[in-house]
Amino acid sequence: MIRIMTPDDYDAVVACWTSNAGMGLNTIDDSRQGISRYLARNPTTSFVHEDADGHIDGAILAGHDGRRGYIYHTAVSPERQHRGIGTRLVNATLHALANEGIVKVALVVFARNESANMFWQRLGFDMRGDLTYRNKALCEITRIDT
Repeated sequence: MIRIMTPDDYDAVVACWTSNAGMGLNTIDDSRQGISRYLARNPTTSFVHEDADGHIDGAILAGHDGRRGYIYHTAVSPERQHRGIGTRLVNATLHALANEGIVKVALVVFARNESANMFWQRLGFDMRGDLTYRNKALCEITRIDT
């Protein structure tokens, strides 16, 4: 079952994300407070997948700024991959973003994460060779290796 992600899902969602290598989490943006703030700003565009026992085995964090949609952490527990869960999560998010008037969606994948890059390519997300991704931390951020 796919449903909207809530702040109460935090522990199970982080466990799902960290069960996958290469997620790129950090201690500020991906803290309980950071995720709760994000979900409050984007309450209808992030989803979880629950198995028959109510265990969260997939999650996608997504939202928009009113102009463009952004997909962030998307993962399915390794033992549940290749069953269509990730695709269903992405489709739920794309549908929710389209319902809010968003017509273009962007995401970032680490170049070294081959399986994730193949997943997004299969779903029709093109790689842009004409861009350089840049960011600047406004405070010290600790990366969480997964």
